[in-house]
Amino acid sequence: MKITFALNGRETTWEIEPVETLLEALRRHGLTGVKQGCDTASCGVCTVLLDGKPVPSCAVPAARVDGHAVLTVEGVPEKARAVGEALAAEGADQCGYCAPGLVMSLVAMEQEPGPPDEDKIASYLAGNLCRCSGYASQSRAIKKYLGGKP
Repeated sequence: MKITFALNGRETTWEIEPVETLLEALRRHGLTGVKQGCDTASCGVCTVLLDGKPVPSCAVPAARVDGHAVLTVEGVPEKARAVGEALAAEGADQCGYCAPGLVMSLVAMEQEPGPPDEDKIASYLAGNLCRCSGYASQSRAIKKYLGGKP
């Protein structure tokens, strides 16, 4: 089955299997920044933006993105670097496995109107699990990354 979609701002056509998830298709095509975690849409490590909204790519059939826009962490390298540096500075980035999904949730949050407050940050990051560092250091890092606004 053939799909055509915008991937990180570029029109892309892929041949996919009818039962393939977006996560599987992305990784098969070399986008390994999208991590595979739980396969139940509950850990957030596979988060990508689909038409600007964060989704767990393990739960999205690849066929569903035909005609849509997908943004992965590979499409936002400067932001990924800045968020990674903020996380590292606060000791929140130990193994880094959760960082790509966290970055994509932050990208989505920053597209919302108005400055993010504590509740908005918590809402956007609720599905991003980290098994290394805990969330206090992540919260501090995100606030510093956002410029101390919340």
